[in-house]
Amino acid sequence: MNSSLEVAGSREWLVTNGIGGYASGTVAGQLTRRYHGYLLAALDPPLGRTLLLAKLDETVRTGDAAYPLFTNQWSGGHIDPHGYRYIKSFHLDGSIPTWRFTAEDVPSEARLEKRIWMEPGANTTYIHYTLTQTGRPLTLDLKAFANYRDFHSLTQGGKWQMAVESVSRGLRVSAFSGAVPFTLLSDRAEATPAHEWYSGFDLAVERYRGMEHSDDHLLVGHFQATLEPGQSLTLVASTAEDPALDGQAALAERRAYERALVIQAGLPEKTTPAWIRRLVLAADQFIVDRPLPDGTTGKSIIAGYPWFGDWGRDTMISLPGLALVSGRPEVARTILRTYAQYVDGGMLPNRFPDSGQAPEYNTVDATLWYFMAMRAYHEATGDDELLAELFPVLAGIIAHHQQGTRYHIGLDAADGLLYAGQPGVQLTWMDAKVDEWVVTPRIGKPVEVNALWYNALKAMARFARQLGRPDEAYETAAELTRQGFQRFWNETAGYCYDVLDGPDGHDLALRPNQIFAISLPDSPLSVEQQRAVVNVTGRQLLTPYGQRSLAADDPAYVGHYGGDIMARDGAYHQGTVWGWLLGSYCLAHYRVHGDREKALSFLAPMAEHLDSAGLGSLSEIFDGERPFSPHGCY
Repeated sequence: MNSSLEVAGSREWLVTNGIGGYASGTVAGQLTRRYHGYLLAALDPPLGRTLLLAKLDETVRTGDAAYPLFTNQWSGGHIDPHGYRYIKSFHLDGSIPTWRFTAEDVPSEARLEKRIWMEPGANTTYIHYTLTQTGRPLTLDLKAFANYRDFHSLTQGGKWQMAVESVSRGLRVSAFSGAVPFTLLSDRAEATPAHEWYSGFDLAVERYRGMEHSDDHLLVGHFQATLEPGQSLTLVASTAEDPALDGQAALAERRAYERALVIQAGLPEKTTPAWIRRLVLAADQFIVDRPLPDGTTGKSIIAGYPWFGDWGRDTMISLPGLALVSGRPEVARTILRTYAQYVDGGMLPNRFPDSGQAPEYNTVDATLWYFMAMRAYHEATGDDELLAELFPVLAGIIAHHQQGTRYHIGLDAADGLLYAGQPGVQLTWMDAKVDEWVVTPRIGKPVEVNALWYNALKAMARFARQLGRPDEAYETAAELTRQGFQRFWNETAGYCYDVLDGPDGHDLALRPNQIFAISLPDSPLSVEQQRAVVNVTGRQLLTPYGQRSLAADDPAYVGHYGGDIMARDGAYHQGTVWGWLLGSYCLAHYRVHGDREKALSFLAPMAEHLDSAGLGSLSEIFDGERPFSPHGCY
């Protein structure tokens, strides 16, 4: 491990609990985001994420010497202490962050291992320490810092008095009357309560993002224990009534859970690259429970950590990879049934707000991706029972789009294409909006929306035939859309318009959206047109980590993502590289050229990226210019 702060402070880890809660931080232990912490509990699963345990400051004492293993950055950028210097190594044990500290300059003197994981289905985080090598006992002091705030917020402690009380094996913290209490418990350490605000934790990434960047946390207690060689200590942070304190048993359960995921994926161990197996574990981190109105529990998908909740669009796009390729069709089935309960006016919800309001339906494409997810599920399972159950829902969606629904979303009977949009509303995946400024409005007939519409109609015809129902109406509608889709083709430019019939006419901006007209199962383009699109987007949009959202020679292009929210959202879909587009480009390239090895080779940089930024996972976005620095959700 290169124990420089530049490296250790920019690599981030994540563990999750399957109900929306998580723990996350930097390898260095330095807080750089408001979203870092050891327990961000989902108090209204899968949302209501609230920071409870912010951090632990660990100090090792051997003889008369003390070694702080933690790192803090304070207002003004001052670093104190420099505990990252004692990190001997860091790796992911499955998905479990694992540190090895050398407590003295002589490596053989004292070696301490630290691991963090969460219990599936519970707002419970385990922090586990093991003394693996030493010639004498070692004393471990832990200072526990608590909070109680929405994970998007910051705290100014001031005179805020939390109730901190001693309980059997640890401490109980109640932030205020009506707050959900949580406990900090240990199997071995002696706990001493405290109440002291530490002010001015400086969050470097928040400062870079142009946000408020000073946070306060409350020291609520000290935990101390002396370890003999081979002994372990576990600290548990939990909202549960009586969490298990046997760290070794909990660790074994976590490892067994992850082994089962890899086995379930059915990947041949000898021929499957290790990075693919790592993605199986990463995939599980995004799948969450979602309570349903009828009192049952469904499933959904978190759109990105650390700040997104579950979004309809992201759920349907990622469902085949997260749930089907990973060998978990029952999860896919539950997700499809879950979202069927929220269809309204022929539309899937775009997102579920953090604060628990009604779902938002401001999307034109999420609903169409639902058909693609259903098609992938049925092709993988042959589950006619679910297809029959959801067929009326799917048929109703088609009918609503043909008749017209929210936000002027509706079919143009003249060309068979879908129109969508009205001023002030962002409906496609290019959805950045700052106050009343919709950065990439795309009002009209977006190219990927109509590629999806064509595929939805073709899917419905297949579904109808499978169930022995009439398919003619869907085939007829699909053929009209296929013919109308030729309006997107700009012969002079050699690629598709991005949007037709917008307020200012057709939009010729070169964007990656047209790649879906080739990567989706049914293409409305000719073979020659498909080849042209793959070639031009490959030349002008493709980068090692995905496709640029806008060609670099466009006057509106922004090649760097950074600054305040106005600057960041102004760049979000105006040149920023999106990793999720890489898979669609690979599929399109393979469809056109038939070269499997070449198509797969485009993924190699992403395999390497698993060891930078968000360790074991893939970043949401990257700069449009070299070195293509990662940004957004890590």
